[in-house]
Amino acid sequence: MGTTMKTKKTVKKSGLFSIFTQGDIFSKLSFIIMGISNIARKQIVKGLIYLAIEVGYIFYMVRSGFSNILEMRTLGTSGQGMVFDEAQGIYVISQGDNSMLILLYGVATIVLTAVFFVIWAFSVRAGEEARQLKLNNKKVPNFIDEVKALFDYNIHKLILAVPLLGIITFTVTPLIYMILIAFTNYDAEHQPPGNLFTWVGLANFKNLLSASGKLSSTFWPVLGWTFIWGFVATFSCYFGGMFLAMLINSKGIGGKKVWRTFFVTTMAIPSFITLLVVGTMLGKNGILNVLLLNWGFVSEPLPFLTNGLWAKITVIVVNIWIGVPVTMLMVTGILMNIPAELYESAKIDGAGPFMAFRKITFPYMWFITTPYLITNLIGNFNNFGVIYFLTGGNPTSINYYKGAGKTDLLVTWLYKLTNDTKDYNLASAIGIIIFIISAAFSLIMYTRSGALKNEEGFQ
Repeated sequence: MGTTMKTKKTVKKSGLFSIFTQGDIFSKLSFIIMGISNIARKQIVKGLIYLAIEVGYIFYMVRSGFSNILEMRTLGTSGQGMVFDEAQGIYVISQGDNSMLILLYGVATIVLTAVFFVIWAFSVRAGEEARQLKLNNKKVPNFIDEVKALFDYNIHKLILAVPLLGIITFTVTPLIYMILIAFTNYDAEHQPPGNLFTWVGLANFKNLLSASGKLSSTFWPVLGWTFIWGFVATFSCYFGGMFLAMLINSKGIGGKKVWRTFFVTTMAIPSFITLLVVGTMLGKNGILNVLLLNWGFVSEPLPFLTNGLWAKITVIVVNIWIGVPVTMLMVTGILMNIPAELYESAKIDGAGPFMAFRKITFPYMWFITTPYLITNLIGNFNNFGVIYFLTGGNPTSINYYKGAGKTDLLVTWLYKLTNDTKDYNLASAIGIIIFIISAAFSLIMYTRSGALKNEEGFQ
């Protein structure tokens, strides 16, 4: 094992171009016949495994792979229909093509091809490593040595293999599939297998982002509310939790543990249960409106969830109730770690409580919590639960596209487009836009933050 480990460290990795130009005949042939270079260096089993992978890939591509990719050009040409069966004397259903399966098989073939070329590159380099070992009179590890290495210093490769395969199968492939859906007309009127859908290029993005049309007149208000909700929900909970933590930690406040326990109790109940209960309480016939009517404070039910502006304010207030205790706990831990010497020095210099907060407490907390704020902001942009369980995106508007509501975020509207109206193309396009916005915000905010520029610590 020691010899093998030493051998691995002395092998110099080469690029594919240099392997082809500087290698021997077997190195060159390995670009065409996978594993031949390993077989020539007595790594028979390893070389045969690479060769079997190549043969299997070629067999798959000849059998169905090439046709899967070629069919992606049109996503099918013959739809489902009725044809006359002369043998039975009746009309029967002709299945035709299925655009959804054609696209799925095509994407799977493309991903499989990408994986194959990665393995191909590994095989070429593996053959070159064996050649260099032999040229340097080093031991060329056999199959048993390679297996032992997988359970020793290469165990990370063995452990990561299964999750990597899972990511490629269940994350990368579906993600590519859903991205491509954004460039088709896969909507309620083009549902396979009954109907085919086709490529439409950037038409879906154009309809969403254009200055006219019902789609754009829905997208831009929903996008604006998404930004407002994201910033208000994030910073209201942040500053609310900060204020509450500082208030409880004040020297004049007794029973600090009791107060913390009281506010943390809201976290003990799953948030979706709280939202459902509060949504019922704030309804037109909810307990709050009933009490206000019985006590004579109002003459008609207040539109907590039925008026656009009221509903937006309601979800923000309810979110504060849910989110402030989380921030309070986090800030409490940060406050306990601020050096007391800083406050003593500030007090000697004549700084009051407000100045100490502005110059010491807030900068310190801002420095520590910047990554949390970025994560929380993006999370609120995509905060499906609060909106869906409290208002369902309502109240709806006749000026909005297909059931979109005044409190809908992009993510809840995306859900409605997928689940209710079957407009998968628009939902996919909105998903891409959400990703671009979230990624841009995260990168810009994090690269400009002190947490990145001053990694050594708070000054």
